[in-house]
Amino acid sequence: MSTVLATSKALPLGDAQFVADVRTGLSRNGQKRLPPKYFYDALGSILFEAITQLPEYGLWRAEHGLLREHAAEIATLAGAANVIELGSGSATKTAVLLRALLRHRRVAYCAIDVSATALELTHQALGGLAGLNLRSIESEYLAGLEAALHSRAGGVTLVLLLGSSLGNLDSMASMRFLRGVRALLQPGDALLLGADLLKDEARMLAAYDDVLGVTAAFNLNLLGRMNRELGADFALERFNHRVRFNHETYNVEMHLESCGENVVHFRDGFSVLLHDCETIHTENSHKYTLGELESLIAQSGLRSAAEWIDEDWKYASCLLFAI
Repeated sequence: MSTVLATSKALPLGDAQFVADVRTGLSRNGQKRLPPKYFYDALGSILFEAITQLPEYGLWRAEHGLLREHAAEIATLAGAANVIELGSGSATKTAVLLRALLRHRRVAYCAIDVSATALELTHQALGGLAGLNLRSIESEYLAGLEAALHSRAGGVTLVLLLGSSLGNLDSMASMRFLRGVRALLQPGDALLLGADLLKDEARMLAAYDDVLGVTAAFNLNLLGRMNRELGADFALERFNHRVRFNHETYNVEMHLESCGENVVHFRDGFSVLLHDCETIHTENSHKYTLGELESLIAQSGLRSAAEWIDEDWKYASCLLFAI
């Protein structure tokens, strides 16, 4: 049977950081912003899992299909005894790859996520895998990766960054992030990177604005979280979920739009005025061209060993090695 260890924390997200990020983001001149990491409280994590199963959200199924088809090949190429996943979520896709790795050897797996609920789902999904040493760290990605690598067993490490999570960062931040990952790895360690590719605009927008309104609820829950945890008084019914595609940056942007003028108060005395139709920018989801993706990898200190593409949805899974 698997060995399951308790969740630990490395530089956890505390109330003080949440307060500071909210104050900074909502005090900006011009476009107000909030970091997408705050989507993932208990309710937000459950809503995101529902999003992955929506018919409009084809990238989850595309990546799952690629892993099912190529898991044995990835396992052979990586030869990993340690797997560290950045943003594990429910780990449904991860289980496919872990089963392939476990056919070769016992595997130590560490899940890293900012959401305690997501880590609970990971433990539920993977706790029964024979030969798996399972643990988790509640942390942001690079801090968690450093902690996980510090206590890893011997053998090659495979880091997983699935779901096109890299696309939540801008071009400079994504480069810094990949270089940060590379700096923590040993030569011969690997990164399996998922990347959503540029496709028909209507299809991209629908993936973030589904008919059932699940993604809208996910976005609006960020306001609800500020009400619950920071004592804010956002009236959620006075905000709309808005999605747009930025043709200059190739980003699908999610916003929360104020309906009429809203003055929002927080329990610590901070307040913010939002004008009619003013938005809070909550997330970018970058859509890559293959050339852009190849250039990004080439400058990261990682070497591309294999690439698999879902041609229907336009999604890439790339196996990269530290050199």
